[in-house]
Amino acid sequence: MPFERAVQDYLRHIAIERGLSQHTLSAYRRDLAAFGDWVGTQPVVDSAGADRAGGAAVLEDVGRLARADLAGFVQHLATRPEGPLAPRSIARMLSSVRSFSAFAAAEGWLPLDPGASVRPPKAPMRLPKAISVHDMERLLGAVVGDEPAQLRDRALLELLYATGARVSEAVGLSVDDVTTLSDVDGAPDEDTDVSVVRVTGKGNKQRIVPLGSYARAAVDAYLVRARPVFAARGTGTPALFLGSRGARLSRQSAWLVIQAAAERAGLAAHVSPHTFRHSFATHLLEGGADVRVVQELLGHASVATTQIYTLVTADMLRDVYQTAHPRARR
Repeated sequence: MPFERAVQDYLRHIAIERGLSQHTLSAYRRDLAAFGDWVGTQPVVDSAGADRAGGAAVLEDVGRLARADLAGFVQHLATRPEGPLAPRSIARMLSSVRSFSAFAAAEGWLPLDPGASVRPPKAPMRLPKAISVHDMERLLGAVVGDEPAQLRDRALLELLYATGARVSEAVGLSVDDVTTLSDVDGAPDEDTDVSVVRVTGKGNKQRIVPLGSYARAAVDAYLVRARPVFAARGTGTPALFLGSRGARLSRQSAWLVIQAAAERAGLAAHVSPHTFRHSFATHLLEGGADVRVVQELLGHASVATTQIYTLVTADMLRDVYQTAHPRARR
């Protein structure tokens, strides 16, 4: 099986079986293309055993893929002449290649999975960057006015902080995704004013996230007074957030909205699109939320991913304790 054909079969498989987004598929495609470009330049080593390196022969027959190829690729990424990649970037690229090699073994193109024992370099733990509640209020308050773009931008920022949604998830929302509990479960609810958002995350997995009163008011103002203005300029789309030409707002445009608000609030050096998600999780935990509830709200498959936010909260508690307790320090 030629390498390129095997890659196409693999990408088709994960697109259908796992329902990955085009953005994720493009990332897998780029990683595997980079691996193919590198392995094609390597000499062919015909020594026996599972550690032999297939080199350019791998491009002709993926059955020649060996552990040494994957391990060598990791080493190459860490020592590239044009600049080594960070451990997290190497881990992501290796994950793509390992997933491909596991698929090739499952298809019978390889006798064994050569990537099963290849490990990425250990990445240093980086705590999520969240801003304080006060700074978040400054950021949200930096978007004011009654112009359509201002109403849309305020609704977008309020929704990001209220739901912890990724920017890609927020711009992927449709109008019908903002609803009430009674609409979701199909049964009457004692409080039908409880608003929720149906968020579609990675792998097309959906989760229901409550929408606070501030965010709902901002979204309602946008839907009534601004979205019709944008919609009139387009050909019709169910997208919740629209750009100036009436089409779905892009991730890049949403990023510009965030950066502009951060600059006006004097927080440009501390805010990225993911800041809203990190702050959402950190502020919930600081307020006493259970980590498993936060896991569900963020759409994490494992609670271990969410637990990194507890380190942020523990760090804050330690600082407060050392500052406030009379016998915390000598």
